Amino acid sequence: MGESVPALAVIGGGAMASAILHGAAEAGVLGRVCVAEPEAERRKNFDVAVPTAAEALEWLGANESEPGSGQVMLAVKPQMLGDVAAEISPLVRKRVVISILAGLPGDRIRAQLGGSCRVVRVMPNTPAQVRKGTTAIALTAGATNADAAFADRIFHAVGDVVVRLDESMMDAFTAVAGSGPAYLFYLAEAMQQGALAVGFDTDTARTIVEQTIFGAAELLHSDDASAAELRRRVTSKKGTTQAATDTFDTLGVMHAIARGIVAARDRGIELGRD
Repeated sequence: MGESVPALAVIGGGAMASAILHGAAEAGVLGRVCVAEPEAERRKNFDVAVPTAAEALEWLGANESEPGSGQVMLAVKPQMLGDVAAEISPLVRKRVVISILAGLPGDRIRAQLGGSCRVVRVMPNTPAQVRKGTTAIALTAGATNADAAFADRIFHAVGDVVVRLDESMMDAFTAVAGSGPAYLFYLAEAMQQGALAVGFDTDTARTIVEQTIFGAAELLHSDDASAAELRRRVTSKKGTTQAATDTFDTLGVMHAIARGIVAARDRGIELGRD
């Protein structure tokens, strides 16, 4: 039986990997970790880091409690998978591989890594950086519930919401939750432009918009009412809020957002086929 907390080799040391690892370390769910990151400055963010993926896999073999018990996390850009696979596929063998590569199906990852690893596909979002992430986990390419247990612990450490999905729903999840923070930032940007248009200076506009969004999100999270009901509660008939939402409806804002999510889902499917 493998160790309860496997050694972990992380391929890629960018912002998302850093957020995940630091959050998981603070929660005490990590054991030994080595990060492969070619940029020297980024390697300073980790206790153990090496320049290449092959070196990280060599470290893993030397630091796992039993042969093959250590796991690998892929945290590079999806277009880099081919280069990474060429470097580490002989070293991965039958290991569990946790992938946070958006849009890449597990069977494709497994094939590029030599065909014998078990891929647990994970999609986190950027609020993981402040331990408020929303994450989906899918079993793919021969992986079992036991294979996903370590990933489940890691991602619960960077957000309370970790859902299990069939892999067929991962592109849909990415469109809603993975890309979702950008939609909120888009709204904040628009609200700040509106605040400037009605006379606020830049700093004040940012302050009041950020706090309004933060407070509204907390209310949505803590109240059992739906988003539609909460909106109705603050919308007086023929009042100021209705003047704004009527304008949004005339311009098709709600429909545009819903269609945007479908477009994001469809683009994810296309990327998985490239």
